[in-house]
Amino acid sequence: KCDGCRSCEVVCSMVKEGEAGLYKSRVRTVRFAEEYFFFPNVCLQCETPYCALVCPTAALSKSLETGVVELIAEKCVGCRMCLVACPFGAIRMVDSLPIKCDLCQGDPACVKVCEPKAMTYADADEIGAAKRVVLAEKMKEARAALE
Repeated sequence: KCDGCRSCEVVCSMVKEGEAGLYKSRVRTVRFAEEYFFFPNVCLQCETPYCALVCPTAALSKSLETGVVELIAEKCVGCRMCLVACPFGAIRMVDSLPIKCDLCQGDPACVKVCEPKAMTYADADEIGAAKRVVLAEKMKEARAALE
């Protein structure tokens, strides 16, 4: 659904850094110009956050309360191990510190400005349930086609 407008990047940098510097956004729009395909890439708050596992100073850790992988900037030594460990490339370095999505304390600004609704904020269980419904609909259509 992403149309590549980058509104998510602009609002993220404004909320987090107070400026419209796209390089300071926690969201990055990956572009495939020839195919006219765009993908908003953001931290997925992994169940097992490899970025936190490799951090030698425990500057990154997953909150047991919120499930968000959080950064404590004062602990960070700028080693960049988290960048290497993130399987999705969702961490960036700005001014020698990693930046990543923290879900705006449960109210992500990027989701609010995404006109095509390419970005959503939902509980993982809700997403799984929605996928099951879509799959069931496809199976129902396939069965109907056979009859």
